[in-house]
Amino acid sequence: MPRVLVNGPASWNTLVRLATLPEPRSQTLFASSHHDGLGGTSAGKALTLAALGVDVALHTALGDDREGSLVRAALAHPRISLVARAVERTEKHVNRMADDGSRVSLYLELPQPAPGAAPSFDGVDAAVLDLADHSRPLLSAARAAGVPVWCDVHDDDGAGDYARDFVAGADVLLVSAARLDDPRAYLTDAVGRGCRLAVCTDGAAGALALDADGWIEVPAAPVAEVVDTNGAGDAFFAGLLSGVLEGLPVERALARASAAGAVAVGTHELGAPSATVAALDDRAAGVVIRRL
Repeated sequence: MPRVLVNGPASWNTLVRLATLPEPRSQTLFASSHHDGLGGTSAGKALTLAALGVDVALHTALGDDREGSLVRAALAHPRISLVARAVERTEKHVNRMADDGSRVSLYLELPQPAPGAAPSFDGVDAAVLDLADHSRPLLSAARAAGVPVWCDVHDDDGAGDYARDFVAGADVLLVSAARLDDPRAYLTDAVGRGCRLAVCTDGAAGALALDADGWIEVPAAPVAEVVDTNGAGDAFFAGLLSGVLEGLPVERALARASAAGAVAVGTHELGAPSATVAALDDRAAGVVIRRL
């Protein structure tokens, strides 16, 4: 079985559903629903990868607190090996989710673990290094070990400093179109600097990818009802990675990624923890990938 190291955030979140995101003024709002649950981009990727038959070593930071216990329980899976650095408090957010899929995340706790030794990359087929300060030193460590680096820089705008090391260090890069003025220019720059596959997701509009052979158009897999967009990007990422590790052509791996994202938006769970390879590939058969 393939083995992946994932390093980055796992959190315990309160998710509040609103019809629309509020304007910046004093007002009283009524939520249509709310619930607490697992959060964190690395947690979403780990759960989806595990569901798809990938063994995951998840390195994160957790406190010895109620939220940490809840995160540990939510990540209990036979394919996930959890390695948690001790911090005073577990990461915690309040996510305001709008019916159109937009979101505002309020960080209540953001742990900063003390620097530690790099994990072993022996037997690791890919290193997923998510946006976190404790992921940054692993970019060079993974490269030195000859392990492909996968990075998800979320809503990077191409100009801010925080994501630059991750963009520069990625063999495979995933970004959202949310804050990009020119996604094509962003992807072209990434591939020109040595990234072998760069993908920009754009919600219901699908995704655009670029590799050494050119542009790839990825439609969004059909969705009967959008329940919750939280973790959809993580599921897309995990579907793509599982396909690449399986040796699928990039087009088929991207179709599986699209199917995984569609499964994720149909559930309140983080990512697509109940997905199967067979179900995703059946759904992916209806996703027509085009080389442009």
